[in-house]
Formats: sequence, structure tokens, C-alpha cells
Amino acid sequence: MSLILAINGQRRTFDDLTPPVTLAQVIAELKLKGDRIAVEHNGEIAQRDLWAEIPVASGDRLEVVHFVGGGARAETDWR
Repeated sequence: MSLILAINGQRRTFDDLTPPVTLAQVIAELKLKGDRIAVEHNGEIAQRDLWAEIPVASGDRLEVVHFVGGGARAETDWR
């Protein structure tokens, strides 16, 4: 039986994950770097240290936010 999730509003099917499935397994299947994202699971922020314990089931909703570093250096006259 396939796992079907809504991720950032898009329906995704995971045929290779068999229940019980954890949030950590979904993140790994998506090939995301866990230290660079935040995840909301069914409207609640999921604590990173608990991802391996949070069960995920068909019909669940995930919102994944990527952290982006960098930016432009401010122009400053150092004279």
C-alpha cells in the first residue's frame, strides 16, 4: 500500500515506504538535509530531535521550509 502525503500543497506518493513510517524516513526519502529544513506536520512544528519518533500516515500534510544562507554584502563607504 502506498503512502500518500501532501507536501507543500502537492500530492506525493511513496511506494517504497511501508508502514509504520516516521517523519525521519520521509525526509530521507525526499533526500533533504535535515539540518537545513524545518517541517510542519499536520499544522504542528515537528521538533527535529523527534523526527524518528513521529509517525506519518497517508493523508498527512507536511510543510517543508528550506533555510537559505548568503545574501548581498551591504555597500559601505569605509574611507
